[in-house]
Amino acid sequence: MSSLDISFLGGPRPQRGVGVVAPFDFALDRELWRWVPDEISLHLTRTPYVPVEVSLDLARIVSEHETLSDGVRTLTAIAPEVVAYACTSGSFVGGIAGERAMCEAMTRAGAVPSVTTSGALLEALTELGVRRVALVTPYTVSVTRALEEYVAEAGTAVTGCAFMGLTRHIWKVPYRDVADMARQAVRGAADALFISCTNLPTYDVIPQLEAELRIPVLSANQVTMWAALRRLGTRAVGPYQALIDPAARIDPATRGGTGLPAVPEVPEVPEQEQQ
Repeated sequence: MSSLDISFLGGPRPQRGVGVVAPFDFALDRELWRWVPDEISLHLTRTPYVPVEVSLDLARIVSEHETLSDGVRTLTAIAPEVVAYACTSGSFVGGIAGERAMCEAMTRAGAVPSVTTSGALLEALTELGVRRVALVTPYTVSVTRALEEYVAEAGTAVTGCAFMGLTRHIWKVPYRDVADMARQAVRGAADALFISCTNLPTYDVIPQLEAELRIPVLSANQVTMWAALRRLGTRAVGPYQALIDPAARIDPATRGGTGLPAVPEVPEVPEQEQQ
């Protein structure tokens, strides 16, 4: 019996790796992958489980330097070129100095560049020239206030905020609820909207909100992937998102007036995908 010649297949194609350390309750692996081009692989690991609901206490626990360093070391055998800590609250709970210290600890552990979600947020705000931002969070009031303080510390004014008060099962929030909260948050003037929490689904709702609100819409998973891939000299992928597609960007001077880019037809997301 002759063997099948598969030499024409070549491959597998060389892959560049992005290591991702996520909290133990992170449920949106597939959403992260949607921003990633074909030549990039994500390698995810999680922090150890602790019986604590989403809160400032949990944010501190999952973000201890030893925990992050252990997570990064579990990834070193597969040699990622950059490591990302995919957790918003965990990376803003210590303020700007705390976020920088997390990156330093992760880089020491893995000997590669490191980013966090909250650090990526500030990088994205700078990239888009945002001075006023509206916030949406799934958090309780205390965690939401900590995010407001972090953004303010960076010199960006918070012009509106809407939060959900959740302490668990955040990944189950449907797009409809995210969109409703976004509309509440941007009632004041804002240059952009940020939707916090890497466990809150946002991928499909971003282009719809940008078309409706006429401002850039950022989300936790989006900025994390954008910043990590930027370290590799490559770009995130995604339809009509101002952060990753310059053609979708709106000049701040023309927001609310004329000169806006054409708004694309964005299909409704089926209910089963939202869930």
